[in-house]
Amino acid sequence: MHVERFGHGPVELLCLHGWSGDHRTFEPLAHLIPDGYSLLCPDLPGCGRSAAPENWSAEAIVEALAPWHRPRMIGNCSGAIFALLLAQRRPVEWITMIDAFAYWPWYFRLFLAPGWGRHAYGAAFANPVGRRIADLSLAKHRAASTSLTEGFAGVDHKMTYRYLQLLAEIGPPEQFRGVDAAIRIVHGARTFAAIRRSAAIWKSIFPAAQESELKGAGHLPILEAAPALSRIIFREPACQQPSTLSVN
Repeated sequence: MHVERFGHGPVELLCLHGWSGDHRTFEPLAHLIPDGYSLLCPDLPGCGRSAAPENWSAEAIVEALAPWHRPRMIGNCSGAIFALLLAQRRPVEWITMIDAFAYWPWYFRLFLAPGWGRHAYGAAFANPVGRRIADLSLAKHRAASTSLTEGFAGVDHKMTYRYLQLLAEIGPPEQFRGVDAAIRIVHGARTFAAIRRSAAIWKSIFPAAQESELKGAGHLPILEAAPALSRIIFREPACQQPSTLSVN
């Protein structure tokens, strides 16, 4: 598995990218990392420079991530789900969940419809014209300088579609009630309605969770509000305290 390190400090945060992403998702934070910290950013199996998993299951993805487990994690979008799955297996101190879905919106389910769903996915994400149309239609959920579909331009769409199927199979968010970790929920002020509803669901599952809304950001807070996001992450009291958990 390819893992990129940003920063040089001994306090390591494991950062998991979302659907269609790779380690570059976290590059906007690279110059904002305080002394003493590092971000470990893997390409999930089948993404970026990492080979595809031998079998497509959530268990296989988590098993591949296990050697890189750290007590402090950041999960972007669907990467937050894999952070929670990893936390079910190994002790975790805190997780920052960025624009994370708690349920499967209807528009994702359309792409998984038998027969024509795969073609709908191809038209929307594998075709540059489709990506442009999708980006224009979602303009209110992003900054003018960013694109919600740009990440699909250079991906292996077989891998991306397989992740779409896999994420639909993971199950309801209630399965994570037993995760013992400090949770921070972060989302853009202009993000999707499904993310806002998801934030409420996550709060019901993790009543002690802290919620932060990033002004001016849409569904890409790392790209659109990196300074504000870094202040949330690195000024978190739990982040500043010495870890009491082993990474082994």
